[in-house]
Amino acid sequence: MACPPPRYNVPVLTFSLQSGSNGNCIYVEAAGVRLLFDAGISGRQAGLRMAAHDRNIRAVDAVILSHGHSDHTRCAGVYQRLFKLPVYATPATCHAITPFLERTGDIRLFLPGDALDFDGVTVHTLPTPHDAEQSVAFVVTCEGKRLGILTDLGHPFDRLARALSDLDAAYLESNYDPLMLAEGSYPPELKARIRGDGGHLSNDEAAALLQGCRRHRPQWVALAHLSEHNNDPDLALQTHRTALGRDYPLTIASRYRASEVLTL
Repeated sequence: MACPPPRYNVPVLTFSLQSGSNGNCIYVEAAGVRLLFDAGISGRQAGLRMAAHDRNIRAVDAVILSHGHSDHTRCAGVYQRLFKLPVYATPATCHAITPFLERTGDIRLFLPGDALDFDGVTVHTLPTPHDAEQSVAFVVTCEGKRLGILTDLGHPFDRLARALSDLDAAYLESNYDPLMLAEGSYPPELKARIRGDGGHLSNDEAAALLQGCRRHRPQWVALAHLSEHNNDPDLALQTHRTALGRDYPLTIASRYRASEVLTL
């Protein structure tokens, strides 16, 4: 028997709880599945920010970690202990954050490139060249809809460009403005790390990636992981709109508060 064609009427709902070097966490809900990506903010703040959007953190099905840096993982053990949530991580990420995790908690391992299935919602893991071992980004698919969670990317790479071209919406890293970074107060070695192959995407690099998606324009893009000292939300938006046009559907994932609810 032939498989039925995919349906396109299942909504995917998402919002960022916080995005930046001070902590990262993104919520995605589709077909009754509720997922958190990263655990870099406190359990209290995560619970309050979810409740403000009428969502209960205790009803989340899984926490999925992108890599071992503390701004993405520091509260994973709290989410295990307080909310009894299973945590998905690569072996390298799990090893890096052992002090944060509850040893008796539910930890489920995956490898970069694996696809994780949650009752019809699939999370594809995309290996990235960010400077954390087994770092990944994510593409969440449900009933033909595709949402990217693409931060801590290192540098633009071919597989990233191909993935972005097929997405219906995305959180996309737009970490720094090159001039602000060059003229800022960071030490030279930190500046080199940020703009190096294992660091972060600049506003210009993120905009160029979106320019390359000529055959398929996303419904929206949330610019994410903006630097506090080397970027500015208005500047990030201006850079992208100069490259993409004033009507390009852009928003900002804030460093300080939950975003609005976004759908696709």
